[in-house]
Amino acid sequence: MANNNPKENQLQIELRPEQAGGTYANLVILAHSKTEFIADFVAALPGLPKAQVQSRIILAPEHAKRLLFALQENIGKYEQQFGVINVGGQTPQKGGTATPFGIPGGQA
Repeated sequence: MANNNPKENQLQIELRPEQAGGTYANLVILAHSKTEFIADFVAALPGLPKAQVQSRIILAPEHAKRLLFALQENIGKYEQQFGVINVGGQTPQKGGTATPFGIPGGQA
């Protein structure tokens, strides 16, 4: 028999204390294949010659597009509440990356 109670069908998501503080990243390097998108989140700090990947997220193309839509929606809401986000005159070119500290776009 099918479960028709929507509360029983809801996905419960757990946020562990060690993850609750988040991980700082100020650069993301994106790559893709036919079957997946890869996002490497990096902490690039001024004056340091190396930057470490803090986290790698691998998404199916459909989920990457859903993430794009969710980010667009949330950035719109943010800008309505707090004003336009200034990215320092950087305008990413098609296929380009907006990078901090003048770091050239990366390859994954």
